[in-house]
Amino acid sequence: MGKLHIKKDDTVLVLAGRDRGKSGKVLNVLVKENRAIVEGINMVTKSTKPSAKNPQGGIVKQEASIHISNLSLIDPKSGKATRIAIKREGKKVVRIAKKSGEEIK
Repeated sequence: MGKLHIKKDDTVLVLAGRDRGKSGKVLNVLVKENRAIVEGINMVTKSTKPSAKNPQGGIVKQEASIHISNLSLIDPKSGKATRIAIKREGKKVVRIAKKSGEEIK
C-alpha cells in the first residue's frame, strides 16, 4: 500500500464514473480502502430508522466513497486536473502541481 496523493480538504476532479467532470472538496480519506468521500459526489439514498438524531427516519441522501484512482487534484492556478510532485524543504514536505508549479495547500 503506497502513500496517497489526496488529503482531506483538497479540491479534486472526478475522472471516471457517473459524476465524471464534477469537482468537490474531500471530506474524508479512507486510507486502508484507498477511497475518499467527496462533497456532493457519488450521492446515494439510504433508508434510516427513527433515532434521537432523526426522529422521523425515512430516506436520506448522502455521499458514498469513491476510489482514489478516479480522482485528480485541481491545479490552483488553472483550475484543471493535475498530477503532483513531492518536494522536501528541510523537514517540511511540499506538494507542487506538475502543470503550473504552484504549491498545493
